[in-house]
Amino acid sequence: MSSTSSRRRTRRPALALSAFTLTLVSLTACAAPATPPAPSSDAVTFDDVQSATIQIEAVGTFVSPEEGGYEAAGRGSGFLVSSDGIAVTNNHVVVGAGTLDVWLGGDTDKTYNAKVLGSSECLDLAVIQLPGDSFPFFEWRKGEIKTATDVYAAGFPLGDPTFTMTRGIVSKASTPGETPWASLDSVIEHDARIRGGNSGGPLVDEKGRLVGVNYAGNNTYDTNLAIHRDEVTAVIDDLIAGNDILSLGINAQAIADENGQGLGVWVSSVQSGSPADKAGVEPGDLLTKLQGVTLAQDGTLADYCDVLRTHGQDATLDVDLYRPADGIYYRGQFNGDALEAVQVLSTPGETSDSSEVAEGEFVSITDDSGNIQVEVPAAWNQLDGAGYTNDDGTWSSVIASPDMAGFADGWETPGVWVAASQDASTKVTPDELLRRADEFLAENCAPQELSPFEDGVHTGTYQVYEQCGGVGAAYVFLAATANDGSYTITVAVQANTEADLSAIDRVIGSFIAQF
Repeated sequence: MSSTSSRRRTRRPALALSAFTLTLVSLTACAAPATPPAPSSDAVTFDDVQSATIQIEAVGTFVSPEEGGYEAAGRGSGFLVSSDGIAVTNNHVVVGAGTLDVWLGGDTDKTYNAKVLGSSECLDLAVIQLPGDSFPFFEWRKGEIKTATDVYAAGFPLGDPTFTMTRGIVSKASTPGETPWASLDSVIEHDARIRGGNSGGPLVDEKGRLVGVNYAGNNTYDTNLAIHRDEVTAVIDDLIAGNDILSLGINAQAIADENGQGLGVWVSSVQSGSPADKAGVEPGDLLTKLQGVTLAQDGTLADYCDVLRTHGQDATLDVDLYRPADGIYYRGQFNGDALEAVQVLSTPGETSDSSEVAEGEFVSITDDSGNIQVEVPAAWNQLDGAGYTNDDGTWSSVIASPDMAGFADGWETPGVWVAASQDASTKVTPDELLRRADEFLAENCAPQELSPFEDGVHTGTYQVYEQCGGVGAAYVFLAATANDGSYTITVAVQANTEADLSAIDRVIGSFIAQF
């Protein structure tokens, strides 16, 4: 699926989040350069960098893809930028936290309770407020930031209250920052080592002036990234004023399967009162589509953040997500209709029991051409990905079943058949495809009422058939056209057990076509 930006065509090595020693997630974006504030004679010098660097402990409920849910404290770093307690850190260090405890300069004898003023998951920036005044603070470096500039990464790695600094140089003064945790036009790449817990800490020059905000590192490739000074100064006044930027209020990470196929944007935590919170998004959800755009196909947040850049965070945005905790797909809107379960075979108002088909029992399959992708039970392991041609055109096709012959010839074996064609979009309507299917299915099953289908990408109709073949099988046939008119798609699924019924919802909620 095409995106709204041309920035993300090159994939970078995955970067291990440097931050929060317990949470996984989010990162940055981009803004127009801004002139750094004028220097202040009261700002700290290089010898006093520690005094204006803070350690942050966030306590709350977080969910990781690997470890599941936990209520715990994660620690990151930050730094003060004014004497009245304004501090900068990463969004992923603080978003979704129930409480924020802050220690100044490694002094654990005095704890400050901070509050978040403004944040951005795409920029991976947050501004927090410490109570009090007369704090030591940093000023921003003036002038150009060049390759080979000496830099120092400061912070509190690994949750240790002992302050550390590492030394390096700027290896790339400006480089694209498309990562699983962020989408940036320009970041600083340097070799001052960043470790877990350093996220949100300052990157400074030899005079102690701010160059950027550290947010990610990869020890294998000895790569360390910082949000460029100009990105921060362009938005910091808005964040201080309490305005979130390029943000729906989630702690986000693009994730992929073991084959590198993007699965979506994982939500580790949710900011209370945010658009995500109001829509019903929960920690542990996986966002799969936003405003009709399939997310994280390239393993980064680029698509997610580009939708926000295109429409704005206050727009009504269609969203599809999968919730592993209950095994159900949901559809709804940010700043609009709340999430509702995708329940093809359920009675309206009821929630289907998907406990029989757990998250780990599904796999993502594609047809031979790579045009179709859909999630099916792992037990449906006999596949046919060959396409075909008929009077309507050339079709990409994928069939999955535990017994291909049984699925093709009888009513006692479950399975799925998804087919899509660019030619057919100009030759046959979804209604005609439904009529053809009904000629056969109505003779063998009890047809239910036709129902409209719309998922933000496709518009069409589906029909449920019950008591098929005298063995009580259920069958769903869906026909739809892409909203841009580029292709027609059909989905046929047969269920023979309660677990299969749950699989139907998963299939209908996960199919994707890309031409």
